[in-house]
Amino acid sequence: MDAFVALYIFLLAIVAGYIISSKVPAIFQTSLLSGASFINSIILIGAMIVLGNAETTIQTVIGFIAVTFAAANAVGGYIIASRLLQLFKKNNDAGGE
Repeated sequence: MDAFVALYIFLLAIVAGYIISSKVPAIFQTSLLSGASFINSIILIGAMIVLGNAETTIQTVIGFIAVTFAAANAVGGYIIASRLLQLFKKNNDAGGE
């Protein structure tokens, strides 16, 4: 794939993601974040497959960085989604219920 085409697809994905996520109401942001974390987990699996097929040192280094960032992104997304879901739970201690 030509580098220009790859850059074009990357920029198009950024713009589309920004437009779509900005139109989501605040109440659905938690489920959107959970879905994004799921997608990040799939990306992590892909990065591990690519790292496993690396043949040169530079491919191994880039693959390791990709796996590290994808893992941090997926775990962080799940942690944030979990904290957001705790905000919506009823507090049983406050109302005496």
